[in-house]
Amino acid sequence: MKSKKKPTPAAKPAPSKSGIDADAVRDLAKLLKETGLTEIEIEHKGARIRVSRGGGVAAAAPAPAPVAAAPAPIAAPAASGPVAGAVPSPMVGTVYLSPEPGKPAFISVGKTVKEGDTLFIVEAMKTMNAITAPRGGTVREITVSDGTPVEFGQTLCVIS
Repeated sequence: MKSKKKPTPAAKPAPSKSGIDADAVRDLAKLLKETGLTEIEIEHKGARIRVSRGGGVAAAAPAPAPVAAAPAPIAAPAASGPVAGAVPSPMVGTVYLSPEPGKPAFISVGKTVKEGDTLFIVEAMKTMNAITAPRGGTVREITVSDGTPVEFGQTLCVIS
């Protein structure tokens, strides 16, 4: 009787000498970019990988035993800081550029706005929140698209 050899599965690239699976980190970074998320963390077979944008932190470590968790480090602010005249989102949610579908946008590039004018609506937990101009000026840039998710502190537009 002849013994049959089982075909060996395709070899997977081994993690680097540091123990970090560079391909997994790349895949997670790509997923962050595609989804617009700022952070993602996975745990698989006792290893945890966390990737975040902004702070540029990528880490792989064995999963900790269930004990009190230490607070996550706070990412240092970017050296350049926000753009002068930036209007940040005060909350996480979905941004809308007009009061309802089919209606004109609240603002457009080049439009002059007064302090208190409605610039956007951010929907958070089924509540529509008007985002108003913190100061008067001219809209120089709109950095978001209608119906897209926004993060807390993300620049929505620039007024100068």
